[in-house]
Amino acid sequence: MHVAQFVHRYPPALGGAEAWTARLSKHLTTNGHNVTVWTTTALDLTAFTKRGKEESTAGIKVEDGVTIRRYRPAFRFPGRKLFFKALSQFPVRPWQAMTVPWTPLSLRMWQDASSAACPVDVVHALAFPYSSLAMCALRLAREQNVPFVITPFLHLGDLSQPNNWIRRAYTSPHLCWLLRQADRVIVQTPTEEEAVRQIGIPQERIVLQGLGVDPAECTVGDREAARRAWGVRPNETVVGHMANLSMEKGSIDLIAATQELQITGPPIRVVLAGSAMPSFTRVWKHFLPMDGIVLTGPLNDQQRRDFFAGIDVFVLPSISDSFGLVFLEAWANGVPVIGYRAGGVADVIRHEQDGLLVPCGDLSKLAEAVRRLANDPDLRTSWGNAGRERLERDFRWEEKLEIAERVLTGAAIVT
Repeated sequence: MHVAQFVHRYPPALGGAEAWTARLSKHLTTNGHNVTVWTTTALDLTAFTKRGKEESTAGIKVEDGVTIRRYRPAFRFPGRKLFFKALSQFPVRPWQAMTVPWTPLSLRMWQDASSAACPVDVVHALAFPYSSLAMCALRLAREQNVPFVITPFLHLGDLSQPNNWIRRAYTSPHLCWLLRQADRVIVQTPTEEEAVRQIGIPQERIVLQGLGVDPAECTVGDREAARRAWGVRPNETVVGHMANLSMEKGSIDLIAATQELQITGPPIRVVLAGSAMPSFTRVWKHFLPMDGIVLTGPLNDQQRRDFFAGIDVFVLPSISDSFGLVFLEAWANGVPVIGYRAGGVADVIRHEQDGLLVPCGDLSKLAEAVRRLANDPDLRTSWGNAGRERLERDFRWEEKLEIAERVLTGAAIVT
């Protein structure tokens, strides 16, 4: 079968949806399927709407048996977001899906999606809120009269506030309209499954998949080398955070929550790994310089292994994660985790068993959670081991990839 996958970015761009698309593509090609990935040239998220950011080359290329079609985003000019915001007010759902202010838009991709020169058997769109790519995917599916599958990775925000702004953004009318066009919707957690059901998608169209981890890809790092590089003192507990550093990912909340701990103890060192997004850099400059905070920037594969080997606690107080694959990577290294009770994260972390769930935005409780684990190495070991024991049972990549393959190829319908 020929599977077409549409995603906003693709490796070497870093991100959960990007990595999942690459892993699934490799799995499909290994099993004898043809795979074409339709994506943008953007490596940096800001390249969707701005020129001069990090990009790859446009064109068609075969990488590891996968055909990659990269398209350069168009309409990148000053004032673009305001202009597209005005355009998106026109109350026609397909139009709104194409004119979202922050989504990358390629007219060439749109044109190519109507071409019969690249026949496919199924079309798979990934990762809301980048709806213009899902629209191109839908066009290709309708033009060729083949099944249309969406993996939205819905971010649902603070579960105690069902009408929070993140949930509203990810369940906007045009995105709900796109979900209703899909023959199957693949979700990652029971919370996401319920949200899709509430949108009005019939249960028989929803497939619960989930994500996995391969411990061999994220373990066996050099703990001592990492801690030397970070300047860790002998008595310090290292608190790790890995994400596109931003307000939404909780990077600023973590810094704010641990400011008092930097003064009153216990002695901790906070290591923030990842690219700094504008929402982070705008606020970061207002914090006083603190000796106990390290910014590493993006990490390569070996540095990622060293990061997880070097930390004692992993904290991702994010309100914009559908799952949180990095929690699994922390557990693979026997590291306990802390997260906000938001979106699918609340389904992944078992509170008081392999980590802690904290109310969204409650900095005092976030600080107390960090303090508790920093003060109790035995608890860290116990919960880290409990998380590691779950991986083979609940988070095996082979099982998750097989579910996706069965849905895409139509060999079975999994519910």
